[in-house]
Amino acid sequence: MPITSIVSGYLHLSGTLATAADTIAYAVAISILIVAFDYVFGWLERKTIAKIQKRHGPTYAGKYGILQNMADFVKLLSKEHVAPKRADGLLFLSTIPIMLALTIFLVFLLPLAPTLLETNLGFGLLVVFVLLSFMPLIIFANGFGSGNKFAAISAQRSVVMLLSYEIPLIFVIASVGALAGSYNLASVVNAQSQWWFALLMPIGFVVFFVAMLAELERPPFDIREADNELIAGWLTDVSAPYYVLALFLDYSRMFLGSLLIAILFFGGWSGPLLPPVVWLLIKVFVISFFIMVIRATMVRMRIDRLLRFGWTWLLPLSLINLILTYLVFIG
Repeated sequence: MPITSIVSGYLHLSGTLATAADTIAYAVAISILIVAFDYVFGWLERKTIAKIQKRHGPTYAGKYGILQNMADFVKLLSKEHVAPKRADGLLFLSTIPIMLALTIFLVFLLPLAPTLLETNLGFGLLVVFVLLSFMPLIIFANGFGSGNKFAAISAQRSVVMLLSYEIPLIFVIASVGALAGSYNLASVVNAQSQWWFALLMPIGFVVFFVAMLAELERPPFDIREADNELIAGWLTDVSAPYYVLALFLDYSRMFLGSLLIAILFFGGWSGPLLPPVVWLLIKVFVISFFIMVIRATMVRMRIDRLLRFGWTWLLPLSLINLILTYLVFIG
């Protein structure tokens, strides 16, 4: 029985009202989880990068600077929201909220534990990546909607990169579905009860991890911005309140990407002694921390090298992984 059914039981609801109450409770719980992750990892990333680069990072606001993000949040929200006159008002104002809503909805579709399968879709893995493929289109609309040539070039660069890295992702997803015998996310987790897929298909895991970094536009794949070329890319004309949303979106996407990696390659919620949700969050924490370390230790790739790497390395490796999966585990 889903844990969220406790809500409908406490309110003595049944039928459609019980389902609605459970869904709302689950959505609220997911939203709180995302906000907590974004805040903690926003602070942790600043401290981690500072430590690696021999700096202090946030220090004064709260113990160990834990309240610095809150101070920055209040400061940015207190500033005036300004939209450029040349911008397309609808596109410029709606794209970041749409991307954020889509990211939260995708997290909502992912099962966090066997007793929290509120959205246990038969083809959940395919549904997630079909929705994820809309991100390049939204970024493209944002860049051209701002009316800024730097934002437009940035949007084009992001779309070209995302499209080139989504093809290897599709082949790895096909490998995961073939190995699990299903595209149901819960079935994928259950299929890893003995061996994680990261161990059974190491090539697929490496390809998926690198391609997911590109999908999230995390360093070294953050070509949407470059100080000497594109300023802040498609965020150049974004005012302070919308910049808060953009930061929130970045960390929410990182949470989504880490969650997908944990579910597909590290057994999801499986683990001894601790509750399933705790195990999943521990894995997400470790993966997210590793992504932070990569940001602090690697430089941004040049656009031509980045695209060449995707087409000449990741795409062949994803095909090899798919063939080996069928030959070794299925054929």
